Amino acid sequence: MMMYPDLQGKVALVTGGSGGIGRETAKVFAEQGMRVAVNGRDPAAIDSAVKHVGDAAIGVAADGTDFAAVEAMREEVERRLGRVDVLAIFAGGGTGMPRPIDQMSEDDWHATVHANLTSTFLVLKSFLPGMRERASGSIITMSSLAARTPTGASAAYTVAKAGVVALTRQLAHELGPVGIRVNGVSPSAIMTERLEGRMPPEFKERLLAEHPLGRLGTPLDVANVTAFLASDASSWITGLTIDVSGGKWMP
Repeated sequence: MMMYPDLQGKVALVTGGSGGIGRETAKVFAEQGMRVAVNGRDPAAIDSAVKHVGDAAIGVAADGTDFAAVEAMREEVERRLGRVDVLAIFAGGGTGMPRPIDQMSEDDWHATVHANLTSTFLVLKSFLPGMRERASGSIITMSSLAARTPTGASAAYTVAKAGVVALTRQLAHELGPVGIRVNGVSPSAIMTERLEGRMPPEFKERLLAEHPLGRLGTPLDVANVTAFLASDASSWITGLTIDVSGGKWMP
């Protein structure tokens, strides 16, 4: 693992940090010498993630679609760890059931957009004032291959993740002059523990054939890119969403 000395001692928040990519990102941050707040909604999953990350981590439960809960999370993180230097906004909802858009219920649409796009906005709304005040910080958002090209995901998920990409660019433009960088990661076929247990062998073989590098991704693949984007090694990069996709998407 590449080490980034400038991250030593900094404070990171990982939303969606209680499992999968978020949990591994929190661990990589801790291995860089950072103090890490792990956010999720399930207390048991948060506790498990904190044990996985180690002594540098604390757990903070909050629903990212509820601004009052996000504000309470920020206050707790600042009280226990200090002001946040790095935001990894990785919380989101599932891809949704693929169905014709005219057959999608309004509730399904709103729930998916809120879980993936609105939650990103609310975390930014809460934490950006402190970053502006200090004129520093690195923000990493979470998109998806679905934002780049049609997949088996629902239209609501596709639009929400494309919105995250656009929001990342817009914020990078707004915040660059005050010293804050905003980038994103866009994964494809990341083999989390949850996905591994649910994926039929024949579907896995089909996915392998679609990725030129000949393997599926791991949470660590995304976590390592995130650490790079958080660090000064990427100090001349902002507004970019990096596709961690094994070559499946080549813009």
